[in-house]
Amino acid sequence: MLKKINGETWKPLNFGAHKGLRRKYAVSSLGRAASFKENITEDGKLLSGSVTSGYRTLNLHTGSGNGTIYLHREIAKLFCKKPSPKYKYVIHLNHKKDDNRSTNLKWATLEEMSSHQQNSPMKKAYKKRQANKTEGLKLNATKVKSIKDAINNPKRKLTYKQMAAKYKVSEMTLYRIKSGENWSHIK
Repeated sequence: MLKKINGETWKPLNFGAHKGLRRKYAVSSLGRAASFKENITEDGKLLSGSVTSGYRTLNLHTGSGNGTIYLHREIAKLFCKKPSPKYKYVIHLNHKKDDNRSTNLKWATLEEMSSHQQNSPMKKAYKKRQANKTEGLKLNATKVKSIKDAINNPKRKLTYKQMAAKYKVSEMTLYRIKSGENWSHIK
Protein backbone atom coordinates (compact mmCIF):
# COMPACT_ATOMS: atom_id res chain seq x y z
CA MET A 1 0.00 0.00 0.00
CA LEU A 2 1.30 3.42 -0.98
CA LYS A 3 1.20 6.24 1.54
CA LYS A 4 -0.65 9.28 0.18
CA ILE A 5 0.87 12.74 0.33
CA ASN A 6 -1.37 15.82 0.21
CA GLY A 7 -1.35 17.50 -3.17
CA GLU A 8 0.36 14.60 -4.92
CA THR A 9 -1.03 13.49 -8.29
CA TRP A 10 -0.14 10.16 -9.93
CA LYS A 11 -0.16 9.52 -13.68
CA PRO A 12 0.52 6.20 -15.43
CA LEU A 13 3.62 5.76 -17.57
CA ASN A 14 3.05 4.71 -21.16
CA PHE A 15 6.18 3.76 -23.06
CA GLY A 16 7.12 1.43 -25.89
CA ALA A 17 7.20 -1.90 -24.04
CA HIS A 18 4.77 -1.20 -21.19
CA LYS A 19 2.20 -3.73 -22.46
CA GLY A 20 4.63 -6.66 -22.05
CA LEU A 21 5.34 -5.97 -18.37
CA ARG A 22 3.77 -7.80 -15.42
CA ARG A 23 3.23 -4.59 -13.49
CA LYS A 24 2.10 -1.08 -14.41
CA TYR A 25 4.17 1.99 -13.59
CA ALA A 26 3.30 5.54 -12.58
CA VAL A 27 5.06 8.75 -11.57
CA SER A 28 3.84 11.49 -9.28
CA SER A 29 3.91 15.28 -9.37
CA LEU A 30 6.25 15.08 -6.36
CA GLY A 31 8.85 13.08 -8.29
CA ARG A 32 8.08 9.62 -6.94
CA ALA A 33 7.77 6.43 -9.00
CA ALA A 34 5.76 3.32 -8.24
CA SER A 35 4.73 0.01 -9.71
CA PHE A 36 1.30 -1.54 -9.22
CA LYS A 37 -0.96 -4.34 -10.47
CA GLU A 38 -4.47 -2.84 -10.35
CA ASN A 39 -4.67 0.32 -8.22
CA ILE A 40 -1.71 2.46 -7.26
CA THR A 41 -3.04 3.42 -3.82
CA GLU A 42 -4.04 -0.12 -2.88
CA ASP A 43 -1.26 -2.35 -4.24
CA GLY A 44 1.34 0.24 -5.29
CA LYS A 45 4.98 -0.21 -4.38
CA LEU A 46 7.33 2.79 -4.21
CA LEU A 47 10.41 2.42 -6.42
CA SER A 48 13.79 3.96 -5.74
CA GLY A 49 15.25 3.06 -9.14
CA SER A 50 18.88 3.63 -10.01
CA VAL A 51 21.09 6.64 -10.54
CA THR A 52 22.64 7.25 -13.96
CA SER A 53 24.93 10.29 -14.25
CA GLY A 54 23.18 11.77 -11.22
CA TYR A 55 19.68 11.32 -12.66
CA ARG A 56 17.11 8.95 -11.14
CA THR A 57 16.22 6.17 -13.60
CA LEU A 58 14.09 3.05 -13.82
CA ASN A 59 15.60 0.03 -15.56
CA LEU A 60 12.81 -2.08 -16.97
CA HIS A 61 13.34 -5.59 -18.33
CA THR A 62 10.93 -6.61 -21.06
CA GLY A 63 10.72 -9.60 -23.35
CA SER A 64 12.20 -7.54 -26.18
CA GLY A 65 15.12 -6.23 -24.09
CA ASN A 66 15.94 -3.71 -21.42
CA GLY A 67 14.93 -0.08 -21.24
CA THR A 68 16.11 2.81 -19.10
CA ILE A 69 13.60 5.53 -18.29
CA TYR A 70 14.81 8.87 -16.92
CA LEU A 71 12.22 9.87 -14.34
CA HIS A 72 12.67 13.64 -14.73
CA ARG A 73 11.88 13.39 -18.45
CA GLU A 74 8.78 11.24 -17.88
CA ILE A 75 7.52 13.52 -15.11
CA ALA A 76 8.05 16.56 -17.35
CA LYS A 77 6.17 14.84 -20.20
CA LEU A 78 3.19 14.20 -17.94
CA PHE A 79 3.11 17.31 -15.72
CA CYS A 80 4.94 20.18 -17.48
CA LYS A 81 3.67 22.06 -20.53
CA LYS A 82 6.05 21.92 -23.50
CA PRO A 83 5.97 25.35 -25.21
CA SER A 84 6.93 24.03 -28.66
CA PRO A 85 8.74 21.10 -30.33
CA LYS A 86 12.10 22.92 -30.13
CA TYR A 87 11.98 22.48 -26.34
CA LYS A 88 13.60 19.03 -26.19
CA TYR A 89 15.51 19.15 -22.90
CA VAL A 90 14.38 19.04 -19.29
CA ILE A 91 16.24 21.12 -16.70
CA HIS A 92 16.08 21.07 -12.91
CA LEU A 93 15.43 24.67 -11.85
CA ASN A 94 17.32 24.28 -8.53
CA HIS A 95 20.19 22.36 -10.26
CA LYS A 96 19.55 19.27 -8.08
CA LYS A 97 19.25 16.23 -10.36
CA ASP A 98 17.52 14.17 -7.68
CA ASP A 99 14.71 16.71 -7.11
CA ASN A 100 12.14 15.52 -9.65
CA ARG A 101 9.13 17.45 -8.38
CA SER A 102 7.17 18.73 -11.38
CA THR A 103 7.45 22.29 -10.03
CA ASN A 104 11.26 21.96 -10.23
CA LEU A 105 11.29 20.78 -13.86
CA LYS A 106 11.09 22.88 -17.00
CA TRP A 107 11.33 22.19 -20.73
CA ALA A 108 14.21 24.06 -22.37
CA THR A 109 15.92 24.60 -25.69
CA LEU A 110 19.54 23.54 -26.18
CA GLU A 111 20.70 27.13 -25.60
CA GLU A 112 18.65 27.49 -22.41
CA MET A 113 19.91 24.15 -21.10
CA SER A 114 23.56 25.06 -21.80
CA SER A 115 23.18 28.44 -20.12
CA HIS A 116 21.41 26.85 -17.14
CA GLN A 117 24.23 24.29 -16.72
CA GLN A 118 26.89 27.02 -16.79
CA ASN A 119 25.10 28.79 -13.91
CA SER A 120 24.91 25.71 -11.72
CA PRO A 121 26.59 26.09 -8.29
CA MET A 122 28.61 22.91 -8.92
CA LYS A 123 29.84 24.22 -12.29
CA LYS A 124 30.76 27.59 -10.77
CA ALA A 125 32.67 25.86 -7.95
CA TYR A 126 34.50 23.70 -10.51
CA LYS A 127 35.45 26.75 -12.56
CA LYS A 128 36.73 28.49 -9.43
CA ARG A 129 38.85 25.44 -8.49
CA GLN A 130 40.22 25.24 -12.02
CA ALA A 131 41.01 28.98 -12.12
CA ASN A 132 43.04 28.66 -8.90
CA LYS A 133 44.82 25.47 -9.95
CA THR A 134 48.57 25.85 -10.50
CA GLU A 135 49.89 22.26 -10.48
CA GLY A 136 49.84 19.89 -13.44
CA LEU A 137 48.70 22.36 -16.09
CA LYS A 138 49.78 22.16 -19.73
CA LEU A 139 48.96 25.82 -20.22
CA ASN A 140 49.72 28.99 -18.33
CA ALA A 141 48.25 32.49 -18.56
CA THR A 142 50.80 33.62 -21.17
CA LYS A 143 50.09 30.66 -23.47
CA VAL A 144 46.32 31.08 -23.06
CA LYS A 145 46.60 34.79 -23.94
CA SER A 146 48.56 33.77 -27.05
CA ILE A 147 45.93 31.15 -27.95
CA LYS A 148 43.08 33.64 -27.50
CA ASP A 149 44.87 36.18 -29.69
CA ALA A 150 45.43 33.51 -32.38
CA ILE A 151 41.82 32.28 -32.26
CA ASN A 152 40.43 35.81 -32.56
CA ASN A 153 42.83 36.88 -35.33
CA PRO A 154 40.82 37.22 -38.57
CA LYS A 155 44.00 36.54 -40.60
CA ARG A 156 44.80 33.34 -38.71
CA LYS A 157 46.51 30.75 -40.89
CA LEU A 158 46.57 27.79 -38.46
CA THR A 159 43.61 25.44 -38.12
CA TYR A 160 42.41 24.35 -34.68
CA LYS A 161 44.10 21.00 -35.26
CA GLN A 162 47.44 22.70 -36.03
CA MET A 163 47.09 25.03 -33.02
CA ALA A 164 46.33 22.06 -30.78
CA ALA A 165 49.51 20.34 -31.97
CA LYS A 166 51.55 23.54 -31.51
CA TYR A 167 50.41 24.00 -27.87
CA LYS A 168 50.25 20.25 -27.11
CA VAL A 169 46.58 20.34 -26.09
CA SER A 170 43.41 18.86 -27.56
CA GLU A 171 41.20 20.69 -30.03
CA MET A 172 38.43 20.52 -27.42
CA THR A 173 40.63 22.53 -25.06
CA LEU A 174 40.89 25.25 -27.71
CA TYR A 175 37.11 25.29 -28.19
CA ARG A 176 36.63 25.51 -24.42
CA ILE A 177 39.06 28.43 -24.25
CA LYS A 178 37.21 30.14 -27.10
CA SER A 179 33.79 29.68 -25.47
CA GLY A 180 35.05 30.84 -22.08
CA GLU A 181 34.36 27.52 -20.38
CA ASN A 182 38.08 27.25 -19.57
CA TRP A 183 40.43 30.12 -18.77
CA SER A 184 37.66 32.73 -18.86
CA HIS A 185 39.54 34.89 -16.35
CA ILE A 186 42.32 35.51 -18.89
CA LYS A 187 41.47 38.36 -21.25
